[in-house]
Amino acid sequence: MANTEATLALVTRFENEFNTRDLDALMADMTEDCVFEHVAPANAGFGRHEGAAAVRAVWASMDSHFPGFTQEIADLFATGDRACCRWVIRWKDADGNDAALHGVDVITVRDGKIAEKLTYGTL
Repeated sequence: MANTEATLALVTRFENEFNTRDLDALMADMTEDCVFEHVAPANAGFGRHEGAAAVRAVWASMDSHFPGFTQEIADLFATGDRACCRWVIRWKDADGNDAALHGVDVITVRDGKIAEKLTYGTL
């Protein structure tokens, strides 16, 4: 079982890396056989993505779904190798209006990296 403090540090770094758009950094924090599953929003190609190449492709597409987005951590807690992170992604929609996606990640860490990220969000 992973150390809770190490899990918190990893997940905090990972969630904040979305703001840098650094795909290499994001993927360095994930296992080669990682799984990313998300159920919303539909316009973001929701579904299950398995393996580093498939997950990387989703991260690379985020700006096309949420142009100029920023992500904020609203709450984060962990125990051992499991974490839950509540976050908000903010961007401007096609009409220039403020838009936001609120969500929760349920994360499993294995060998110091994120092995599974299950995301549940709503606009």
